[in-house]
Amino acid sequence: MLVAADKFKGSLTAVEVAEHVSEGLRRVVPGLEVESVPVADGGDGTVAAALAAGFSRHEVSVSGPTGEPVEATFALDRQGTAVVEMAEASGLRHLPQGVFAPLTATTRGTGELVRAALDAGATTLVLGVGGSATTDGGAGMLTALGARLLTADGRPVGPGGGGLRDLHTADLSGLDPRLAATEVILASDVDNPLTGPKGAPAVYGPQKGAAPEDVALLDAALTHYAKVLEEAVGERAARSAEAPGAGAAGGIGYGALVGLDAVFRPGIDVMFEVLGFAPALERASFVITGEGSLDEQTLHGKAPAGVAAAARKRGLEVAAVCGRATLSAQALREAGISAAYALLDVEPDPARCMAQAGPLLADAAERLARDFLV
Repeated sequence: MLVAADKFKGSLTAVEVAEHVSEGLRRVVPGLEVESVPVADGGDGTVAAALAAGFSRHEVSVSGPTGEPVEATFALDRQGTAVVEMAEASGLRHLPQGVFAPLTATTRGTGELVRAALDAGATTLVLGVGGSATTDGGAGMLTALGARLLTADGRPVGPGGGGLRDLHTADLSGLDPRLAATEVILASDVDNPLTGPKGAPAVYGPQKGAAPEDVALLDAALTHYAKVLEEAVGERAARSAEAPGAGAAGGIGYGALVGLDAVFRPGIDVMFEVLGFAPALERASFVITGEGSLDEQTLHGKAPAGVAAAARKRGLEVAAVCGRATLSAQALREAGISAAYALLDVEPDPARCMAQAGPLLADAAERLARDFLV
């Protein structure tokens, strides 16, 4: 039995999900062998999943999205692979009092986190993006790593995407030289371009507090940013702006593609490799996956869909646990999931459901075991 589930955001970590599922299963089948591989798709919870897989924990103080210091964690294994989650440094959860800063939030702290990983000996860097408070095209990250982004009178541009309106020249020659010898993987489930109707400001800006006029300003600023970078490094800057993943996490994907020479890969594929999912799947006879909400987004690169697709290739049956499920039974079957057990179906009050998520999940796993294992 393999439990390969993501976190239930706001209530349970992926490790806790596996623990409660295992408890419920063993109520029905005492002594059942349950292997757990907490999974993530590159967004929130990616570092936690790597730590659960045996990576070592490294904590560092970095700049938060509005400049205040925050404590951030990255994970490193013995082979020199670091997992850096940009939300650890530049995520929405670090906004003081939860107040949005759509024009000024910066990814500088993510760059400081990358530098800390290099200091710790990383030679491969998995940059998981998602949950960002920022729309600065990765400009803050690049400046933290040695790039110079200057106004017409030679001053550093202001923080955030809004500051890029005043960008006049860009010089990437001062980027940390260790980056040239480091494999950087941009792990994301977002394939949006940098700008335009499907770009970072238009699609994700409103989630970060951007009003319509802010979205227009940010889109123009990021378009200008890409043109200035094209003048600095050539045509690849223009190509990268249209590349899949450029618009990830407020455009930090673009900064990684241009400045860090990153390779974009779907986050779930990368994390499967990092977390040792394939060997665990080989040992499995049945698979349980899940996340907080099984919905349309699940079908587009989220962890449960990836788990189910991989299991289906091996002819394994898959069931899912979740906080809520909005997918039809047919959609679940087409994704390779035989059944879904949603906590809200038992406790319809969302607040109580989240507060009691652990016991409810164990009960759900007990029902799952009676349906599939007895």
